[in-house]
Amino acid sequence: MSTLIPRRMPAIFFGHGSPMNAIQDNRFTQAWEQLGAKVTALKPRAILSISAHWYTRGTAVTAMPQPKTIHDFGGFPQALFDMQYPAAGDPALAAQIRDLLAPMAVEMDQSWGFDHGTWSVLVKALPHADIPVIQLSIDATQGPQFHFELGRKLAALRDQGVVIIGSGDVVHNLRLMNWDPNAPAHGWAERFNTTIRESLLSGDHQKVVNYAALGEDGKLSVPTAEHFLPLLYIIGTQHDDEQVTIPIDGINMGAISMLCAVVGNLEN
Repeated sequence: MSTLIPRRMPAIFFGHGSPMNAIQDNRFTQAWEQLGAKVTALKPRAILSISAHWYTRGTAVTAMPQPKTIHDFGGFPQALFDMQYPAAGDPALAAQIRDLLAPMAVEMDQSWGFDHGTWSVLVKALPHADIPVIQLSIDATQGPQFHFELGRKLAALRDQGVVIIGSGDVVHNLRLMNWDPNAPAHGWAERFNTTIRESLLSGDHQKVVNYAALGEDGKLSVPTAEHFLPLLYIIGTQHDDEQVTIPIDGINMGAISMLCAVVGNLEN
């Protein structure tokens, strides 16, 4: 008698850009919709999201049955504040992650929810909100290698019906951003984004983890780490027999990368 082997779920990094993408229709959101349709066809058990916008001291996981939608921004249209993402949580999966990461302490959080790094992408990719979602925080006290290794530990969940997503931006420099949406990319942003994309495609994990060694381009592209670190979780889940694909890429407003990377196979 043959044993049915569960299908390995993909891991996806989304360059989420502006929260306005949640209420806009553009080539990036259209790519998210196409990715989401493929994810839905795989019938995942749950989504685990690592968002740039839950940056904490220590590691926590949302463990409530019905997480709230957090509008963690200001100065945007009311339509954005009115948006809700009513997906259920998954306390059992949260507990499983706590056990998987032991002996490292993982707080079972009851107060966070879905920040815009998570829901602004999922309202496009999975608009029906019918797949449970939990978030894992990013420990701001730890360096890049720690986050990559955490991704390696979380990789086991992909064989248990869990799609792992990271939401951030490979290049994220608000200080040098140009508010003209058609502004060309800064040279340093283009070079850094290209280097990271090529490293993802070639499987050079350590070059991505050691992004700070990429000189002035790296310093300008990643002035603070929180938007880059979600990518390290995603490549940490990559198995030796898997490839990375780039379904969409581009730089908005001169200094925000919209690169999206998929680890594994999205085809049913």
